[in-house]
Amino acid sequence: MSTETESRPARKDPGGAEQTLNGMLDETARRLPTKIGWATETESHTYADFRARVLKAAAALRARGVKKGDCVSIVLRNGPDFVLAYFALSRLGAIAVPINFLVTKPEELRFMLNDCGAVGIVTQREFLKGLLAAKAELPGLKWVWATDERRTESGVESWGDFVDGGDGGSLPERAPVEASDVAAILYTSGTTGSPKGVMLTHSNLVSNVDASIKALGCDETEVSLCILPMFHTFAWTGNVLAPLRLGAKTVIAPSIAPPEPWLKLMARHKVTMFSAVPPLYSVLATKLRATDLKSKLKALVLRHYFFRKVRLCISGAAPLPPDTADAFEKAMGQPIIEGYGLTETSPVATVQPPDAPRRGSVGKPIEHVRVKIVDDDERELGVGAEGEICIHGPNVMLGYHQRPEATREAFTKDGWFKTGDVGAVDADGYVYIRDRKKDMIIVKGLKVFSAQVEATLLQHPDIAEAAIVGVPEKTGDELIKAFIVLREGAASDKAALLQFCREKLDPYKRPRDLEIVPALPKNALQKVLKRVLRQQEIDKRKAS
Repeated sequence: MSTETESRPARKDPGGAEQTLNGMLDETARRLPTKIGWATETESHTYADFRARVLKAAAALRARGVKKGDCVSIVLRNGPDFVLAYFALSRLGAIAVPINFLVTKPEELRFMLNDCGAVGIVTQREFLKGLLAAKAELPGLKWVWATDERRTESGVESWGDFVDGGDGGSLPERAPVEASDVAAILYTSGTTGSPKGVMLTHSNLVSNVDASIKALGCDETEVSLCILPMFHTFAWTGNVLAPLRLGAKTVIAPSIAPPEPWLKLMARHKVTMFSAVPPLYSVLATKLRATDLKSKLKALVLRHYFFRKVRLCISGAAPLPPDTADAFEKAMGQPIIEGYGLTETSPVATVQPPDAPRRGSVGKPIEHVRVKIVDDDERELGVGAEGEICIHGPNVMLGYHQRPEATREAFTKDGWFKTGDVGAVDADGYVYIRDRKKDMIIVKGLKVFSAQVEATLLQHPDIAEAAIVGVPEKTGDELIKAFIVLREGAASDKAALLQFCREKLDPYKRPRDLEIVPALPKNALQKVLKRVLRQQEIDKRKAS
C-alpha cells in the first residue's frame, strides 16, 4: 500500500521566494528586515544584518577562490557562524559539508574531506588537532578558518577577520544557483565501513521545509530552540531552515549539556517549539515525575516557567518509547509530536498531525511525499502488512556522492528510496516503524553501523571474530555491546580490548560493554545471528 497526505490549501508562499536557500534568506530579509532571526546567550542578529554578513562572507570566499561546485566543510558547534558559513557557501553555489564534530580520528576525517574534495574547512579551536592531522595528507585542502581564533598561525586563519574583509557589494545581484544544484553533502555511516556522502539539493531542502511547516501548522510568531547539533539534518531543517522560511526566531544553544543555559534561554525568549531526541525526553519525563518535595518544586518550575510558552514538542532521529511519550504527556500536559525520516530524505518524510496524533505511529507522509511498503521482491504490500518502507517525493536525495552503485542499490526499480526500515501503513495512512532492516545502532540520535565498528575491532591481532549489537535502554537510547571471539592462544582480556576501542574509535561509536565468548551463534550459511545475541542480552538485563 502506498499513501500520500491529501493536498491541503497551500500556505501562501512568503513573497514567492524561489526554491533555493538564497531565495529563502533574501525573501525573509526583505519581508522582516529588523526582526531578530537568531539569538544566543550573548548576541542576536536581525535578518537584514545577517544577510549582509552572509554577503560579506560569500565575497571573501569568492575572492579567495571558492567557486560554484567547490566543497567546504563545516565542523562547528551550534552558533551563528555555522549558519553564516553554510549560507555564504550557498550564495556562491558552493557546497556545504557539515561534519559531525564527535568524529575526531584523523583517518575518518581524512576520508570524508578527501571524498568530497574539500578545499576548505570552517571550524573552531577544539577540533583543530584532528583536522590539521587530516589536512597534512590532503594537498587539495587549502584553507582552514577558525571562528574562535583572532590571529593567523600554523595555516589557520581567523574566520571573523576573514569575513570582515569581504565586500558584499562585489557579488553579482543574482546568485548563480539553481534549485537543482547540490546545496550540501552530509556523510552517513556506511554499512560496509566507509561513510557515504548524501547529496541534497536546494530543492530537496526547501520543499522539505515547506511541507514540514504545513504539517505542523507553524507561522512567523514561533520561537524555535536549537539544542540538537546543526550538523544533524533534523536540527538543520527543523530548527534553522524552517524558522528562517517563516521569518521566526531561532534561539541557539551550543549543546544539550549542560541544560541550564538553554533552559534560561527558553524562558528569556519564550520558546514555542521544542525539538529533541527520545533520550532527552526521557530525562525530562523523569524530572517531571519527581516524588520528593524539592524535586516536585523543580518540576513545577520546569513546566510552568521554562516550558510555559511551548506549544509543540517534536521528537525525531530515533524511535520514541511509548512509556516516555506517555510519561511526558501526562506530566507536561501536551503530546510529543513524532516524525520520521532519514538524511536521504532531507530528512522529514512523515509527521504526526498535531491535532490527531496516534500513539506508536510516526504519523502521515508530509505533502507531496509518498510512502509504500514492499516485500523482498519489491512488490507493494497491502494495508497493515509489514515490509520495507520506501519513500518517493521531492525530498529524496539526488544520490550518494561518487557512489553510483550505492545510489542504484538505494532505490527500487521504479525509483523509490529504500529506507532499510521495516514498517506498515494503516487504513488511514499512518506509518508505523516495526524494526530496522539495516544493521544500525542509534546512540543519542546518531547512527552507528555495526560493520564499521566490527571492521575496527578486527584490526586487533587477538580478535578472530566480532559482533556488535545495540541493546535498548529505557531512555530510548541504545548501548553498544561487543561480542568477541579470540584467536587461539590470545591473551587479551576485556580491559585491554576496551582500551583498544578507546584508542581506535570515536567516543559515540565505542562499545560500552564487551564480552569474550567461545563462539558466535550462526545460521546454516554461517551468518552471525545478531538478533539472538541482542535478545540474550535483553533477557539477561531483565533478569538482573
